[in-house]
Amino acid sequence: MSQRRITTPTRSNAMAPWLPLRHPGLVSATLALALASGALYWSGRTAVASDQPMPADASAASVAFPGFADVAERVTPAVVNVSVKAERAQPMGLRGHPALPPDADVPESFRRFFEQRGRAMPREVTGQGSGFVVDSDGYVVTNHHVIEGAGEVTVVLNDGTSHVARVIGRDIKTDLALLKIDVDHPLVAVELGDSSKARVGDWVLAVGNPFGLGGSVNAGIISARGRDINSGPYDDYLQIDAPINRGNSGGPLFDIEGRVIGVNTAIFSPSGGNVGIGFAIPAETVERVVADLRENGRVERGWLGVQIQPVTEELAAGLGLEDATGVLIADLIAGSPAAASDLRTGDVILSASGQQLTSAKDLAKLVAATKAGTPMTLHIMRDGTARDLTLTIGSMPEEDRVAATPSDDADASERPRLGLYLSPLTPELRAERGLDADAVGVFVAQVEADSPADRAGVEAGSLISMVGTESVDTPDQVVAAVREAIEEKRDSLILRVEKDGRPLFIAVPFAT
Repeated sequence: MSQRRITTPTRSNAMAPWLPLRHPGLVSATLALALASGALYWSGRTAVASDQPMPADASAASVAFPGFADVAERVTPAVVNVSVKAERAQPMGLRGHPALPPDADVPESFRRFFEQRGRAMPREVTGQGSGFVVDSDGYVVTNHHVIEGAGEVTVVLNDGTSHVARVIGRDIKTDLALLKIDVDHPLVAVELGDSSKARVGDWVLAVGNPFGLGGSVNAGIISARGRDINSGPYDDYLQIDAPINRGNSGGPLFDIEGRVIGVNTAIFSPSGGNVGIGFAIPAETVERVVADLRENGRVERGWLGVQIQPVTEELAAGLGLEDATGVLIADLIAGSPAAASDLRTGDVILSASGQQLTSAKDLAKLVAATKAGTPMTLHIMRDGTARDLTLTIGSMPEEDRVAATPSDDADASERPRLGLYLSPLTPELRAERGLDADAVGVFVAQVEADSPADRAGVEAGSLISMVGTESVDTPDQVVAAVREAIEEKRDSLILRVEKDGRPLFIAVPFAT
């Protein structure tokens, strides 16, 4: 829903500020540069050095860069404004990554580009971001942080018409979301391109809704590939220099053929404004995530169940490795595929499925992209001896579980619900949220605006440690407790909620 400013990476002190984005502008250049050895002139898309002198009658117009007008005219109708409203001022990703607590120590320059207005205290908060139509039936892609915490999402098309949108699915880890609007005619849609073929130096167009202006087009180039800005476990951003600002979040990044090769998501900015360093989620990630969201409403990822860390020069020397390569297993998560295998704490994984590992994220991305039930062979080093072992990838514990439903067969509109989105409290989540290693309970990832839980005072970022008099540590236990309470015809559910180390019992009434 909004954009964020990136001052320094969310989980490291190596970088500086990131922000969410909006729309870019047009660039047109006339180049006539005399060189000692000849002239430099534009020929199509390529700058060509020539030994021949420029003809005397050559005009500036004859060497003018052709511009992006044709591409902009073709793709702009598919770019939309995404506006949101929330009934209470929840954090909505104003600092760092959506998974971070609102008081996390995140550099001011690391922000998403999302335009948000409202007071710090309730009641209504509004915000604007960008998105784009990927299917003429009304499917719209945007950033998760653009719609995070929203009670109402509205999509404004390029023709000015407004449509209330449904959230089909969202993925916090890649900061993507899929919306659906109902229309009575086919919409102009854009296609996803192959961002793997995009090269550093290629021209790109960023289109979006900067500062709520709408329909803005900015041009630039790809500055770098594979950027990790510490905003999530699967960072693999395209870095661009196209001017993007607040409100550009969720907007498309086009190549010069008009294909979407990325989703504009963050900027690096100490001041909050554009400084020519922006970041876009690659199209191949977008394509995979959107397909899962459309089919399942969530992203299904493979799961190994290990806590890992990079192998430094010092660790390599201590472990007897020739090179500082691979990833070191720091811990095995109980009940995980790794714990059920022959892996041990202290093993160094050098390669997985034949792919060499140079960083911890190499393994995380490879496992996540592997379907549950797939065998994976790991080449490891243990006690100075190399060996291979094979295990079966599991399914990542489901996040964003909604509590609760009395029966899977009941019509969704008739299901009593609390309005809670719950996640298991994994070691990774404890680390991300700065929670104690011995913290127990179920993590409240989100609270629906104006839901029973919201009205009762349950806040996102808190822990549910008990339901009634029973301790809970999985979303399934909370769901089961809700179903049991419904079967017993109770009017409310008692939750023991902990926030900032303070426990409190809260009665949450059921609502349909």
